Amino acid sequence: MATAYFSTHELCGAHDMGSGHPESPDRLAAIEKGLEVVGVANLLDRRDAPVASIDAIKRVHDPAYVDQLLAIVPATGRVPVDADTLLTPHSLTAARHAAGAVIGATDAVMNGQVANAFCAVRPPGHHAEYDRAMGFCFFGNVAVGAAHAMAVYGLKRVAILDFDVHHGNGTEDVFRDEPRVLFCSSYQNPLFPFTSDTSQPGHLIKTPLRAGTGGHVFRNAIERDWLPALDAQRPELIFISAGFDAHRSDPLADLQLEAQDFQWVTQRICEVADRYCDGRIVSSLEGGYALDALAASAAIHIDSLLRAGE
Repeated sequence: MATAYFSTHELCGAHDMGSGHPESPDRLAAIEKGLEVVGVANLLDRRDAPVASIDAIKRVHDPAYVDQLLAIVPATGRVPVDADTLLTPHSLTAARHAAGAVIGATDAVMNGQVANAFCAVRPPGHHAEYDRAMGFCFFGNVAVGAAHAMAVYGLKRVAILDFDVHHGNGTEDVFRDEPRVLFCSSYQNPLFPFTSDTSQPGHLIKTPLRAGTGGHVFRNAIERDWLPALDAQRPELIFISAGFDAHRSDPLADLQLEAQDFQWVTQRICEVADRYCDGRIVSSLEGGYALDALAASAAIHIDSLLRAGE
């Protein structure tokens, strides 16, 4: 079975927060180049991302917050919604398609059309809280997809695995009181969003890493924290918040991972998915701002998904 590749290159590219902003349209082009380099660009089941309905977004976000964002979309220029997140005329179109990609990927995986899926989308989503945009994020893309999976397919055990260098505070906020969701997040701390490191066994697994941490310590921490929690939960579907900014080249953080570390963690996740949920995985892009490192890391992640689906 194939790996689906959901993208909205033109729509996501139109969301441009300005020259010098790290969350740039160039990120998706870099991933395409990486796929060409590793020779898998033509092996993917390429699909256009649908638009997420407002109702689907309101499953995980405060309706008043969503309505307020829609009301302040500028006709021209940029409107700041937090210190580093700017709303442009095209931002919410891109954000709705980014969330829609995860919904579409969830449908394709759950209906058995593909083995797994990757969503090459922006803006990212894992910092968007229930009623607040932040950290380049407007809507929680993976959260929207997970809520869709539970509402439409009746799933009772969903895992969300986040290896972005920044903690997925938005995902935690949205699912804080949702017992059907296991959320595991590895991240550098102290670092934005300056989260508490307190875990809740069986529901919220936090894996903080010190600045300078390399691949060996990261791998040991995943084996110690995530794998036992996943074995205990036995997920019916796994979502990945795939941030590649823990790479040693990334300008926004100070972890020291290599592309091979993202390959390793993807392979471990695929093994869990094979044990418990027929390989069903939906992965969606979060961070990663050094373009060459993003290209290599995302490509090796996607290649691992392809190999798992063979």
